[in-house]
Amino acid sequence: MSSAYDSWREEMQSAWLYRVVAESERGTPREALFRELAQAAEAQAEIWRKTLLDRGEAPPGPFRPDLRARVVAFLTRRFKPHAMRRVLAAMKVRGMVLYGDAAPHATPTTRDEVGRRHRGSGAGNALRAGVFGVNDGLVSNAALIYGVAGAGPAPEIIVLSGVAGLLAGAFSMAAGEYVSVRSQREMFEYQIGLERDELEKYPDEEAAELALIYAAKGMNADEAKRIAESLMRNPERALDTLAREELGLNPDELGSPWVAAVSSFSAFTAGAALPLLPFLFGAGSALAASIALTALGLFAVGASMSLFTGRHALLSGLRMLGIGGAAGLATYFIGAWLGVTLG
Repeated sequence: MSSAYDSWREEMQSAWLYRVVAESERGTPREALFRELAQAAEAQAEIWRKTLLDRGEAPPGPFRPDLRARVVAFLTRRFKPHAMRRVLAAMKVRGMVLYGDAAPHATPTTRDEVGRRHRGSGAGNALRAGVFGVNDGLVSNAALIYGVAGAGPAPEIIVLSGVAGLLAGAFSMAAGEYVSVRSQREMFEYQIGLERDELEKYPDEEAAELALIYAAKGMNADEAKRIAESLMRNPERALDTLAREELGLNPDELGSPWVAAVSSFSAFTAGAALPLLPFLFGAGSALAASIALTALGLFAVGASMSLFTGRHALLSGLRMLGIGGAAGLATYFIGAWLGVTLG
């Protein structure tokens, strides 16, 4: 199949899904927006159909949605567009930014304002991920070590279990983070590639779609059209804006999958090592030292989480200490019970 045929099919599929979203939004202002976007997508599909004819290729037959599109349509009708916004964005359904998790924000009124609210978010997200990675490693490995210690085996077995738990958890977290970020990047690169081709093929239609989205967010229609047309004069800025406002994608939130994997591995390892250190260095009362170190780590992690939750640092630290302590106690007593029962 030629790329023109694939582009025709992409636009027809988008138009079909736009109408599914419009049906789900019946009676709301968004219904009209998505019906207009469906018409625009069909107009763009017609451009690709004419391209095929100009090349002397066979025209495409009637459009029939594939199984994937039908499944997405079923889920959209069942769970509504807000719940399916990320899947719909991956299917090249624009306007999903209207269903964002954040509170509504003002539509940019100049080209310089476009994307400004997204800048600087990467560092905060990385810090948040690091804190939660440390917490995962600390709680999971402490629970494993105290469960084994409760069963009463030799210190060497506790160390072996702790090291195994640390490595297994760290590699699992790293692999999961790599696959997650890599998949997200691949989806973004695919969507942005399609958007780049369409921007070159029919910039006026892309500007009209962007104006529709701005208007749906409350901007005056004439002003929305003026800003959209102004953005189209700068191809790179136009592409960035289309990704954010039409597809709901934020390039700033994507990073290297390898960096994400290494960061996740390091954060989990740092947390998982805390309850293990006293056993590794053969402290006289390794279990008591491990509990004290773990309690200190849990409190510090909880206090750090207050940076993201807005809660009082002392309360957050005590809450995390209580949750982690309960997990450790539970696994210790379960281990002790199993040690007596199986021993």
